[in-house]
Amino acid sequence: MRYLEDLAVGATFRTGAAMITEQDIIAFAQQFDPQPFHLDSTQAQASVFGALVASGWHTVGVTMRLLVEGDLQLAGGLVGLGIDSIQWPRPVYPGDEISATTEILAIRSSRSRPNFGIVSVRSITYNQRGEEVQIMISNQLVPRRDTGEILADRKGQV
Repeated sequence: MRYLEDLAVGATFRTGAAMITEQDIIAFAQQFDPQPFHLDSTQAQASVFGALVASGWHTVGVTMRLLVEGDLQLAGGLVGLGIDSIQWPRPVYPGDEISATTEILAIRSSRSRPNFGIVSVRSITYNQRGEEVQIMISNQLVPRRDTGEILADRKGQV
């Protein structure tokens, strides 16, 4: 587990990979983003994408899973404070295998919680060809090393 003191601007962390299947795309879309280009291959051919594609929100969800299981293991978990920007420069297609890297852009102390810092990160999700399919800049609440005892006492009430 990494605490605020363990992090440095410019440090990069990697994730494993996840295969995106047609069934995954359709199941996600049926529940959360029921648009024709996410639900039906035939209708998707007439769309701007020309084929069935994953919802951007599906890509966000899979990326989150990859980040949680990846190399950037933060004490207290990946506690997001918000997303500054998110872009989907290319769609994710059935059969794509995606993975991500996260780079630390900035580190600062929290004004309201002195035992914590705020870490700005850029997470880029790639397909198997190394093409960017998602670029997200977000902020994480990260405890200082001496906060470990406080976290254990609060049991998730951070």
